[in-house]
Amino acid sequence: MNGYFDIALNLASDRFLGDREKVINNAISHNVNFFNIVCSSIDELDFVKDLNSRFRENSCFTLGVHPHNANELNEDNLRSLKDSIKMHRPSAVGETGLDFFRNLSPFESQLNAFEQQIKISIENNLPLFLHQREAHDDFIKVIDKYISDIPKGVVHCFTGSQSQLDDYLERNLYIGLTGWICDERRNKDLRKSIKNIPLDKLMIETDAPYLIPRNLEMKPKNNRNEPAFLPHIANEIATLMNVGLEEFNKKVFNNSKSFFGINSKD
Repeated sequence: MNGYFDIALNLASDRFLGDREKVINNAISHNVNFFNIVCSSIDELDFVKDLNSRFRENSCFTLGVHPHNANELNEDNLRSLKDSIKMHRPSAVGETGLDFFRNLSPFESQLNAFEQQIKISIENNLPLFLHQREAHDDFIKVIDKYISDIPKGVVHCFTGSQSQLDDYLERNLYIGLTGWICDERRNKDLRKSIKNIPLDKLMIETDAPYLIPRNLEMKPKNNRNEPAFLPHIANEIATLMNVGLEEFNKKVFNNSKSFFGINSKD
């Protein structure tokens, strides 16, 4: 069977402080042999690139500013982001998008940061690594302004409705599913709708250290999600989609490699 590809690992998080090597070695021992290191702020630009260099054989990375941190994208920081992307050539721009659930950055700051990063994606012919929470309508409005020029994009950590799923698929966006799917109490509609995701538009992720699967038999004491748990998530999704695990994993693994340009990387 193919290895597993975790498209969202927040390895820069302080929750991994002191044991990143152990976490990655544990992931590889569970056949999670590739992962995408996600950047969420200007402060992480150099650190995420350093982490990618440290785990070069097993990783790619994004560079961008999460909507929570959108207010930090002033003129100087925007220039720093553009320079870092041109210099380091990440596999995608982001994590970027809109998040009106917590509104940690103001509405206008989020819209500006989102549009600026879409433009960077287009200028550099790089995919978009997208985040949307409680902001679907505005998210779609922004996407539609640029959709004809966006190289490609993945809506990571999808937890939305069938209607939202249809909107993303109509725009040829990929869908990333997390361990959120493993909570049958809150996800009845989602667990039904994922059957309608074409396999060639699907990728999987842990979003570690967040979103630990509810139905893990042996949870760590610190309740920290890890890429080693991705096979558990894959099995849950494949079962819900009524697809054999080997077929499922081969397809989503190849989707991920293609999306992030792994075959073309040195």
